[in-house]
Formats: sequence, structure tokens, C-alpha cells
Amino acid sequence: MTTVLIIDDQSLQRFGFRMLLESQDDMTVLGEAGNGSEAVRMTAELHPDVVLMDIRMPGLDGIEATRRIVSSGARTRVLILTTFDLDEYAYAGLRAGASGFLIKDAQPEELLAGIRAVATGDAVVAPSLTRRLLDAYAEHLPAPDRETAPGGDPRLLSLTDREREILTVIGQGWTNAEISARLHLAESTVKTHVSRILAKTGSRDRIQAVILAYDTKLVQPS
Repeated sequence: MTTVLIIDDQSLQRFGFRMLLESQDDMTVLGEAGNGSEAVRMTAELHPDVVLMDIRMPGLDGIEATRRIVSSGARTRVLILTTFDLDEYAYAGLRAGASGFLIKDAQPEELLAGIRAVATGDAVVAPSLTRRLLDAYAEHLPAPDRETAPGGDPRLLSLTDREREILTVIGQGWTNAEISARLHLAESTVKTHVSRILAKTGSRDRIQAVILAYDTKLVQPS
């Protein structure tokens, strides 16, 4: 059973999400709220598997709420819901630790699939769309504290050469199947490498690994 917390400042939107989720045998809505402060408080109290998080809300917005939830060390994963495909805040939300984002007018089956994917630790955003998002908002990448050669970041020191290679192509938007075919590796081997990369770099999911590849200059914005 996947437990969900719904956060949106529109009561009608929350009602619609609740009706959809409660129609599923494998999902339970633990609660709902209309602002980020309540999202942080209720997550700490209820420990949901997934938080559906709006971005634009009065008071504490969804980005800061996401950052606080993730930094608390909670096992809860955040799925951001945006109004537009390349919402100007979506990138900031992903950097704050969200496990992905969906468009609010997505089909019901897309939302349900996204919640299930996030709950199991997967990223919701497809690799190609992740690359497009990061390219579009590359100017928001923070300036490095010091000049660092590509791949020289301390977060990468524990990676093997093969793992660095795979992290680089993950950042370029390659799927596991593409990595398997192009690097002549079994897909099961690729999955093992990806899991090790996430563990060694402290990345919560594939999206965070893509962001890491950009931050450490393994991948340059196109």
C-alpha cells in the first residue's frame, strides 16, 4: 500500500487528486494541506511514502517545503506537480531533492504511474526530458566555489572509471537500454552500475544523478 500526502493550495485540485487516489486498491491518502509549512509538519507526523507537492503556494512554497522534507532525512519522496511542461521552478524543485515532476493536466494513469514509480525509488521524469529541462535552465546552475576540472569533484572520487563513464551518459539522457547497447553491457550490469553510482554519490534517484553530472562538469549544457 502506497501512502500519499496531497499538498495544493486549491481545494478543488486536492479533492480531484483524493478522488483519483482513493479509487485505487494500492493507495491511501493520509491527508492534505494547502501550504508548504503544513506539508513539512504533516510529513514529519504521518511519514507518507509520497508527497504530491504543488510549487506556487502562499507562505512556504513547494520548493522550500521539498528541501526541508528531504534534508530531514525522511524516507518520503516528493513528486512535484507543475502547471507547465518546463515550469521555471521545476528545476529548483529537482535540485531541492524532489524525485521528479509531472504536469497537473497529465492523464490520470500517468499520475498514478508516477506515484507508484516514485514510491519504489524510481525517477518519474524520462531521461530525455530531464536533459531538456536541465538544458533549458542551465543558467540556474550555481557557480562553483573553485575551478574544478571535469570529473575532479570530491563526490566522484569513489567511482570507478566505468561508473564515471556511465554517470556521464546518464547525464546525457541515455536510458539503461541505450547504455547497454552502446557500451556493450548486459542491461542487468548497467542497472547494477547505476545502483552503485547512486549509493556512492548519495543521489536519491536518477534525476539527482543527472544534476550531479551537470554540477561536476561531466556534462556541459548544450
